[in-house]
Amino acid sequence: MEKIWLKSYPEGVPAEIDSTQYRSVTHLLEESFRKYADRNAYVCMDKFLTYGELDKLSLQMGAWLQSKGLKPGARVAIMLPNVLQYPVAMAAILRAGYTVVNVNPLYTPRELQHQLVDSGSEAIIVLENFATTVEQVVAHTQVKHVIVATMGDMLGTLKGTLVNFVVRKVKKMVPPFSLPTAVSFKQVLAEGSRLVLNPVKQGHDDIAFLQYTGGTTGVSKGAVLLHRNIIANVLQNEAWLQFKPQAEQLVFVCALPLYHIYSLTISAFMGMRMGGMNLLVPNPRDIPGFVKELAKYRVAVFPAVNTLYNALLNNAEFAKLDFSSYSVCNGGGMAVQQAVADRWLKLTGTPIIEGYGMSETSPVATANRVDIKEFTGTIGLPIPSTDVCILDDDGNALPLGQTGEIAIRGPQVMAGYWNRPEETAKSMTADGFFKTGDVGIMNEQGFTRIVDRKKDMIIVSGFNVYPNEVEGVVASHPGVLEVACIGVPDKNSGEAVKLFVVRKDPNLTAEQLLDFCKHELTAYKKPKYIEFRDELPKTNVGKILRRQLRDEKVAA
Repeated sequence: MEKIWLKSYPEGVPAEIDSTQYRSVTHLLEESFRKYADRNAYVCMDKFLTYGELDKLSLQMGAWLQSKGLKPGARVAIMLPNVLQYPVAMAAILRAGYTVVNVNPLYTPRELQHQLVDSGSEAIIVLENFATTVEQVVAHTQVKHVIVATMGDMLGTLKGTLVNFVVRKVKKMVPPFSLPTAVSFKQVLAEGSRLVLNPVKQGHDDIAFLQYTGGTTGVSKGAVLLHRNIIANVLQNEAWLQFKPQAEQLVFVCALPLYHIYSLTISAFMGMRMGGMNLLVPNPRDIPGFVKELAKYRVAVFPAVNTLYNALLNNAEFAKLDFSSYSVCNGGGMAVQQAVADRWLKLTGTPIIEGYGMSETSPVATANRVDIKEFTGTIGLPIPSTDVCILDDDGNALPLGQTGEIAIRGPQVMAGYWNRPEETAKSMTADGFFKTGDVGIMNEQGFTRIVDRKKDMIIVSGFNVYPNEVEGVVASHPGVLEVACIGVPDKNSGEAVKLFVVRKDPNLTAEQLLDFCKHELTAYKKPKYIEFRDELPKTNVGKILRRQLRDEKVAA
């Protein structure tokens, strides 16, 4: 196929990248550990972690994991927010020859159990604040080893510091739990310091991550990301962003959760590849606290979603910061709104570079040029070594200017879905394109614009919500007869979940249903609106017509 987008590439950006320079993600990490040993790799609540310290601690944890008899390729889950233990655990698992299974710490027991069982995870590293969730499901999984971390594990104990205040505050928020065989994070490091990590032979085709995502069936699936997928996307993004040699260390803002592929690749891996320092933000919803952290550092790279950019713009203290060091502001996870992009550019002087991708593409597939001066409204151009085509309903490539399903091919595309060959076959074409389910149109310069979603997925603050999953939970309420779930526009989160419910119990209230959902669904999946109806629109075979409900909302 003709790569028409290459003529729109910025000068100096290569058409292809060479991912063979690294044997594995471990190879990439260990190169940075050696090269930048004395530099700070991460900072969280004023506590710095150098590349040398990350090297040492991850070796200790990796050796401990190996001592438990886990076989090469075993799955180890990480259920942590953005704290210093995350990069230690992630590097340890990879260096020990295992596969990382990223878990959202806010998952309900039902969601956690599905992911642990489906992945076959044999160990889990969890912050104590969320250990009660693990307690409720661990007996129903293959997990044999539980490592419990605390906020204070790696933050130090200096009196009167932010650290002590936060640790004391967080301690009060830890629900009681009982995991008698669990081991503390500190104990693992202590025991691991007396052990030696056995070097592991890893290659491009070994599995680095199982990155869970939903699907049209509503069942969360593990996207199999190989070492070569992650390496490729790191190098693709580095080539696209064209960072020049810097007099000072690059500071990456890591406010989006590291269990999300966007933050994992763009902040953690790209930051470490380039010898940068990641500013870890455990709770970016605390905007005043977040702004205080931003004020301490000369930020260069700032990946975020539209809602976070918008929240910062609406904070008076943020406007007082020095933005002279801001170099690249990446927008992903959800559509960037023009009003937000325009305000951000006016305040900071740095445009939001919108890109596009998903868990299945490690994640970045397209991006706007770094040298843009204003909002484009497109998802940009395919990045190096990436092909994008627009397909009709039969899987045939469409001419330029016609609307169809966006399909992606490149070294960053997943190997498939974990233990789901049928789902993999449905998502891939015979010539290696991944069908995204998003509908778009490509112009003559190679820029693509998303116009609709083929799938019914809802995006809330950059997180995927799948109607079938929400409907399945709501339908289990004894007072519900029928339910349909759609996404509706929301100025804060991009989209919000709305339910249409036919009651079985005429006395059922919206408040009762919302309370029920609170215990069964993670916060971003919970419905914001509920509308009761006497009946729902259906096809002649009885399938509920979500599209008709969406069209009603648009018409209204």
